[in-house]
Parts: sequence; structure tokens; C-alpha cells
Amino acid sequence: MADLPSIAKVVINLALDREFDYRIPERLRGQLRIGCRVWVPFGKSSRIGYVVGVAEKSAWPDLKEVMRIEGEQEQIPENLIVLARWIADYYCCAHEQAVRAMLPAVVRHGKMKPRQHLFAWLRPGVDVAAELEQCGTRAKKRAAVLQVLARHGGVCEAGWLTREAEATPAILNTLVKAGIVLTEHRVVDRDPSAGDIVLPTRPLELTPEQTVALARITAALDRRGPGVILLHGVTGSGKTEVYLQAISRCLEQGREAIVLVPEIALTPQTVERFRSRFGDRISVLHSHLSDGERFDEWTRIRNGRAQIAVGARSALFAPFQKLGLVVVDEEHETTYKQDEAPRYNARDVAVVRGKFEGATVVLGTATPSLESFYNCQLGKYELARLSIRVDNQLMPTMELVDQRAEASQKGGAPLFSRRLVQLIRERLDNGEQTILFLNRRGFATQMICQKCGFVATCEHCSAAYTYHKQAAHLACHLCGATIRAPEACPQCHDPEIRYTGVGTEKIETIAAKLFPKAVVARMDSDSMTAKHAHRDTLNAFRAGKIQILIGTQMIAKGLHFPKVTLVGIMAADMGLHLPDFRAGERTFQLLVQVAGRAGRGDLPGRVIVQTYTPFHPVLQFAMRQDYDAFYREELPTRQVLKFPPAAHMAAVHFRASSEMVASAAAEAFVNKIKPLLEPGVELFGPMPAPIAKVRNQYRYQLMIRGGSILRLGQTLRPLVTGATAFRHEDVDIHVDIDPQSLL
Repeated sequence: MADLPSIAKVVINLALDREFDYRIPERLRGQLRIGCRVWVPFGKSSRIGYVVGVAEKSAWPDLKEVMRIEGEQEQIPENLIVLARWIADYYCCAHEQAVRAMLPAVVRHGKMKPRQHLFAWLRPGVDVAAELEQCGTRAKKRAAVLQVLARHGGVCEAGWLTREAEATPAILNTLVKAGIVLTEHRVVDRDPSAGDIVLPTRPLELTPEQTVALARITAALDRRGPGVILLHGVTGSGKTEVYLQAISRCLEQGREAIVLVPEIALTPQTVERFRSRFGDRISVLHSHLSDGERFDEWTRIRNGRAQIAVGARSALFAPFQKLGLVVVDEEHETTYKQDEAPRYNARDVAVVRGKFEGATVVLGTATPSLESFYNCQLGKYELARLSIRVDNQLMPTMELVDQRAEASQKGGAPLFSRRLVQLIRERLDNGEQTILFLNRRGFATQMICQKCGFVATCEHCSAAYTYHKQAAHLACHLCGATIRAPEACPQCHDPEIRYTGVGTEKIETIAAKLFPKAVVARMDSDSMTAKHAHRDTLNAFRAGKIQILIGTQMIAKGLHFPKVTLVGIMAADMGLHLPDFRAGERTFQLLVQVAGRAGRGDLPGRVIVQTYTPFHPVLQFAMRQDYDAFYREELPTRQVLKFPPAAHMAAVHFRASSEMVASAAAEAFVNKIKPLLEPGVELFGPMPAPIAKVRNQYRYQLMIRGGSILRLGQTLRPLVTGATAFRHEDVDIHVDIDPQSLL
């Protein structure tokens, strides 16, 4: 064993951002490897850590020994340990935080075990007819057990078998002792798709554009080297079929695939399409699984019993060893960015994992992020386009309704324009379906007293309460605090309080009154709290049991319902005027995506866009669904201001219970970092965040733009992690590399 490494480099789950050296005892040499979960002595106690490297010698004398390797199931593949190191370096977080992200919590804690059931089966060679004859009339229960076994192929789960035969376990034990039946404990996976009816599908004939796109992906797969392809396809152009056939090619090569989707709401429909094509080779990973289901799905991947992982952001860390393809569907979505350490963007980390493991990465969307399209212009990514819908389906007709004119004619601001009401009624008469989109939940956005001007504001945050009529409470959508909705003004006690603004709950209420014969349903984070609520609502909508579906952005993308012929966008300009440089880009993407839900079957689709700013350039580009024109308009502004994608950006956030303390910490941090920055790097701030207070924490931020993002990360990381971190009283400081929002 002299030639085996003798030193293990271990990270402990303490966010110290430091590796500790331990001697590998002789008894563990040959067993211990990178990724092992180990018990090690630490101070006066012992702790669990992960081996992130090995070495022949250490600079430290008198090393303690690794105590033992902990559990076979909790090991991290070495390729993910390498990825975790990159994440820690790039996103300026502690190494331990990045390593911890590689495993689901239920696996990392090591408490969950595979579920085992007792199975019974007929011993080979047993003559069932003869045994039944011997049972005669005196052993009816024994005969019933044998008959059930014979009817079900000779093998059954033991508990189900005895219940079906109306027998007791003792009867089964008698057959076991007689050598007629054998039993064994077997692992039984908890299946999140249990009970779902899945009909197998075959590859579809591709359009010429799909054929070209697939050829580019398969060429990259055949090269077996890293490559990134942006699949820019209009809504309904058949991107998913391209994914499916690309995955088939990947599996033929004996390799594995990951498919990322941005929203849990998309997962049931996506999983169904992939399971219909690939059956049990699919594993599902997302946060709505139970702990047992998540443990079993992860274990199936690790043990090689699944070759395709489908899920949200964390599915990127599926423990595949022969990864060949990563698909990031709706790659522009901000939900791919995690908002707590490690603050990684799954789209960008997918590109890096592909580079490290020689896998092809496909970024699919109808509305590319400016970063991805910019990388195509620079030649870093390949571009494949799908410009027409499959089966010669027409793009939906988009019609803009000026709500200013509606308000002047009706003497107020109606939520439903006359044109929208007319078209919904036509759809109901024709047995067609409608989607109504508003990216704001709740009933009303604020409670205001007309007599004294009081506005109900969250005491913990810089935000007004949102009124939720069904629950009869006011809720803060920043911190989650709720209070009972008052019947009179808390300040002057006037009973004539008003609720202003609009959310999905109010749209649902009005729709139910306008269209009393229609079944109306709502999909937002308030209504989709039950485990299978997303799946059940979407299945009911697909079956035609719901005529009008109202929702937030969770219904805006990726969903395919052929009977939807009308989409109403209730307030198209709602997000245009936020203090965020991505406001126009997000509005364009959202409008195009939600419009794409219409006309995906044999019937043509129509989209009604209600707005008070009908001539805004972003809305005009969205009405024409002209991404290239939007990109040409938006990019020069980003370049002049040095915003992404023209330059990388980092945001340093400061949080404290005192505004003065947060401000002082931010100023001190600026003085600390200024001398360390390379020429050309610009600092903006520190300044209060647009939302200045959340959860009783005052928020300041510092924006850093320009220069090399890698060198900036090397400068920032020691200041925010580990023993050398900058500290200032009770201030939380963290860095967000490539932030998706400045709010």
C-alpha cells in the first residue's frame, strides 16, 4: 500500500472555507477515495466531512487519522467534487457549501435507507395443479395463496399476496417450510409517478429545421467533446421532440442525460412526455417529492438503474458517471438562479459541467437570454433555429387593447376589456379553452383608507400588504407575514377602507361572475400548495374539465394544450417600469412565452394584450414576436452602461437590523476592496437596495462591473468566506455573481 495516497483533504460542514489534512490509516487505504463521506476527529469532538482531495504528504505535522468511512449511499462522485470546487471559486462561497449542494439533504443526512418488502414466489419446478389437489378441501387458504401466485406470474409482494388470498402470514410460512414457496426481501422504490397511465410513443417525423438542429446536436455528441448549442425555437416549434431524439442518440452511445426545467409546474407534463418515450429509464428530481421518493430517485441514478434525470435546478447534480447530454429547457428563466449560497445559475453551471465531462449542452428557448444569444454572436455557442411551428400550425394572432381608451369609455379602469370578454364567450360557446395571465397573486395589492390615507404596510419589510380575500388576511409577499384583514382603518377607524390593485384571485372572482357557466381555476403559489396540485389541475385542464385557467408565470411556458385558442394578458406592462436593467427583457420574454400557449392544436390561436402603454418598444417587439429586433434594440444600451451581457457584474449585499450599521459596513467594505481591484473595474454604491427592508433587515448593496470576473472572484472570495472574511458587527455580507435582479 506504499504507493497509495496517505493524506486525505477533508472539508467539514462548518462553512470555514478550508480543507483539513488527515492521515489515512492503513486499514482504509484502497477504500478511501475522493468523494467519500468520513468521520474525522475535530477539536474535542468528531464530525462528518467529505474527502475533496488526496495527497502523498502534508505541510502539517502530527496529523490526526480518519476514523471511518460513513455509508456507501452518501458518497459524492469525484466529477461532482471537481464541479463543487469550481462553483466555490466562481460564485464566491465556502467550499463546504458547494460540496453540500451536490447531494439532496435526505441523502446527505444519511438517515434514509432503501425501502424493502418481502416477496414470495413459487419454487421453480413446482407443479401447482398437483399441489392444489393435495390441498383438497382441508387447506383452502393454502390453495388460495397458490392460486393467487399462479395468476400473477408466480411472484407477488407477500403482504399483498396474503390480503388478496384472504390468508394469514402463518399460511404463507407453512408453504415456505414445505419448500413450495420461497421468500426474499427486495428493495422497492417509492415511485412519484405511481398510478399514472403512460402510453408509449415513437419518434415523430421531423421538419427540415428540426432535422438540421438534431444533426448539429448529434454531431456534437459523436465528437464526444464539450459543446454548447442554443436551440432558438418559436413556441410550438417542436423543441421537445428534438430533445427526445437527441437523448435517444446519447443513450445509444451508452451515455446518460439530464433535462432541466425551470418550474415544478412544468415537471409533470415534461416527465410524462419523456417517460412515454423512455419508460423506467427516467428518474425525477424536484423539491415536491417526499424524502423517500427523492432518496430512491437519487439512488436509482447512482446505481445505474436510471439513465435520464428530469427535474428542476438541483437535478443538474444527478450523480451520473457517463454524462453525454444536458438539456436546459427555457434557459432564459431566472428560476435557474439560486438565491442562497451557493448562488449558482444552473444554466451556466450546466455549461461548465459539460465542459468538464465532455458532454453536449443544449439550451432551448423561444426567448433566449441576452447572455446566451450574445455568446452565439461571439462564436462561443452554436445557434440552431426553429422558426416555424410543427404541422404547419400558425403563430397566434396578437391583438393589443389600449386600456386607456377602455377607461375613458367606461368611466373607470376595467380589468376585462370588452374585446376580451367577447372572445372568451366565443370560446366557451365553441367548447374551446382560455388562459388568463397576470403575474401577481392575491386579490388586491394594497389596503388604503380614503379618509386618512393610511396604507397597510408590513412592519418587517418595505412593502405594502397584499389582500387575500379567500383567506381573509393581509400577507407580505416578501417575508410571508400575515395579519387578519381589518374591518375598519387601524388608524382612524373609518369603515370605508378600500382594496386597490389586482391579483390573480381577483381575476378569478370576476371571471366566475362574468362567465357563470364556465369552470374557472387558478394556478399560483397560493392555490398550488398540495403535493399533486400542479399535476391534478393541469390534468383537469387537459381533459376539458376546466374552461378558463388563470395563473401567474407558472402557466406561461412549456405547457401544451391543443384546445387553448385564446390567451388574455391582463396587464402587459406590469413589470416594465421596475428599477432593474432586465425589466424590458423579462417583460418581452414573458409576453412571448405566454402568447405561445395559444393555437397549439388544429385551431388557430388569438392573444389579447391589455396595456396602458401600447407604444412601448418592448410591447411592439413582443407583438411581432421579433426577438432579433428586440436584441438589436437592447444590446447597445447594455454595452454603453456595461451591463450583462456586455460585461460581468457582481453584487455585494449587506444586511443588518440597523440601517446605520448596514450603511457603515458597506462603506467600510468599499474602502477595503478599492485598492485590491484591477484597473477598469467600476464600483457603484453602496446604496440602499430598491426594496430597502426585508424581514427586519435593512439592505444595502454595492455593484461591481468590468474587468475579469475570475480575478474579481479571487479578490472577493477571501473577503466573504472563511477566517479572512471582512466582518462588521452583526452584518450579513454575501456576494452574488451574475445577479439576475437588482431588487
